[in-house]
Amino acid sequence: MSDDSRTILVTSALPYANGAIHLGHLVEYIQTDIWVRFQRLRGHKCLYVCADDSHGTPIMLRAEEDGISPEELISRIGEEHRADFHEFAISFDNFYTTHSDENRDLANLIYERLRDSGHIAVRTIREPYDPVKGVGLPDRYIRGTCPNPECGAPDQYGDSCEVCSTTYHSSDLINPLSVLSGQAPLWRDSEHYFVRLADFTDMLKGWVGAADGVARVQPEIANKLQEWFAMGLQDWDISRDEPYFGFEIPDAPGKFFYVWLDAPIGYMASFKNLCKQRDDLNFDDYWGPDSQVELYHFIGKDIAYFHTLFWPANLHGAGFRTPTAVFCHGFLTVNGRKMSKSRGTFINARTYLDHLNPEYLRYYYAGKLGSGIDDLDLNLDDFVQRVNSDLVGKVVNIASRCAGFIAKGFDGRMAVSLADPDLYARFVSAGDQIARHYEEREFAKAVREIMALADLANQYIDEHKPWVLIKQEGSQIQVQAVCSMGLNLFRVLMIYLKPIVPMMAARAEKFLDSEASAWSDVHEPVLDHRIKGFQKLMTRVERERVDAMVEDSKETLEVTERDVSDAGQSPTDSLEPVADEIDIDALMKVDLRIARITAAARVEGADKLLELTVDIGPESRTIFAGVKAAYDPQDLIGRLTVVVANLKHRKMRFGTSQGMVLAAGPGGEDIWLLSVDEGAKPGMRVK
Repeated sequence: MSDDSRTILVTSALPYANGAIHLGHLVEYIQTDIWVRFQRLRGHKCLYVCADDSHGTPIMLRAEEDGISPEELISRIGEEHRADFHEFAISFDNFYTTHSDENRDLANLIYERLRDSGHIAVRTIREPYDPVKGVGLPDRYIRGTCPNPECGAPDQYGDSCEVCSTTYHSSDLINPLSVLSGQAPLWRDSEHYFVRLADFTDMLKGWVGAADGVARVQPEIANKLQEWFAMGLQDWDISRDEPYFGFEIPDAPGKFFYVWLDAPIGYMASFKNLCKQRDDLNFDDYWGPDSQVELYHFIGKDIAYFHTLFWPANLHGAGFRTPTAVFCHGFLTVNGRKMSKSRGTFINARTYLDHLNPEYLRYYYAGKLGSGIDDLDLNLDDFVQRVNSDLVGKVVNIASRCAGFIAKGFDGRMAVSLADPDLYARFVSAGDQIARHYEEREFAKAVREIMALADLANQYIDEHKPWVLIKQEGSQIQVQAVCSMGLNLFRVLMIYLKPIVPMMAARAEKFLDSEASAWSDVHEPVLDHRIKGFQKLMTRVERERVDAMVEDSKETLEVTERDVSDAGQSPTDSLEPVADEIDIDALMKVDLRIARITAAARVEGADKLLELTVDIGPESRTIFAGVKAAYDPQDLIGRLTVVVANLKHRKMRFGTSQGMVLAAGPGGEDIWLLSVDEGAKPGMRVK
């Protein structure tokens, strides 16, 4: 990378202001913060802004449930979010809210420029609303059966199917139900406002194509964008009817901007608010059409559509600059499975902080994060082992082994020269490769390089054994030299780790009495210098504290009276009614077979699917099953179950599904594969 000073503006996706920050959210904020801190350490001007996403029907409903105003809710949640981020050392230059004058002004401006340029369409649509709550229903508040005749997956959202990836209007769902009341939504005609996204097709293709040599998105996202382009870009609905908590559209009384219109504008609004706080910043220098500032958005892969199509189109259409790049990351699983409240693995940031050091998690995430969109698994056993082995057993061990000798034997004074200049030079030269890994968001690779250096430092100390030398007459100077060398190697490691564990690095700098403000400080060792008394830099992770955190995160599985009344139904009301009567001939057309699962794997890019290989006697088949949230793939291998063997094969974007496994339950974590007693053989027909 170039050593020329760069000016960079970085954002993370906005957390929604109706709930707590959890460990899944923190994947993104920690990833972004590490990259931002690295850029600053390299001497670049790197600003990091974010905000709470503070509008929408869910916030309005949550406030109503809590008996407070939406403004009171988002203020309270905002304070909680800020406290959590602060304790996890997320170094925002500004954390704001989308419910602000700056955001309203910018949303109005972007809308009016799009409208005046002919990019806004108005037409009447049929929209759903909840007959019990009396509010319009966002797509994610309606669930039903996928309308794709080749799919028919149950329990899908109102805008797209997570099984076959088909997109549709919520009115196309089969047997749709409101998530709020459990009742079928009613439909009404309403005039809505749309951005003509297809107007920007050529512009978006050019932006993604990276004509200037900059990769705007990761290859996986680029491939997905090409699919969307091939399908043709559809008009994007940017309005919602009252009642709605948000900004009213300037020329449309009773109509409000959809949250996904003003939410990303929150990046701009937060920065504009920062400009009011600082005299050295100019809004147009960063957001004007000719801006030379680098602009990067860190987001989850589930919101790539909004950030790689809608957002750059809106910016371009309104006369603003477009992002330099959008970086997506995968989802978090815990112990190989989707986060679960019942298992205690849906862990809020505050619950974690009540039990554990936040830098344990920063380090663990860094050790698993790469530049792609693969999911990241927080394995709690590995978490304990890796933090204790690496940070405490390797890095802190270097300082603790050396500092005592320097403090006691030499009044804290370091040696005047390096005992092994070649080894120190090796540590310094490794910085270029480590920096490249940081720059490319390959944090796991950077961590591996740093820990390899830590091994070398410990090896050096083991070979020279200062604890033995100190007992030998005339070896005092050698002990000082070896331990000073060890502390200098430790200092280099802490500079390399500073973006990941900044609080630990600050403690190390304090005891060494040597601040490291730049990556290049590794070139100058600390010699003939007095250190302060050693202090604990990092304590070991106690498994008991991890278990206590999990226990505190568990939620009862019992259905409370409030849950029942809120849902407007009893627990048994949610069961599907018995289907219409059929005769024996119709039943016999369904060929059910015993099958043994011989292989199981997650499907990249699918939130719900596992790819199962099943033995049905005369042949082996591949079946895609929507049971990812409920089962670890390894737990299914060898299990007997029942499949529909004569179901028409269904071509999906992941491959062809050659049947269906039978399961019960509403979906998600609450789904159970049918089991078969041992003794039954694969291929036997179920009658």
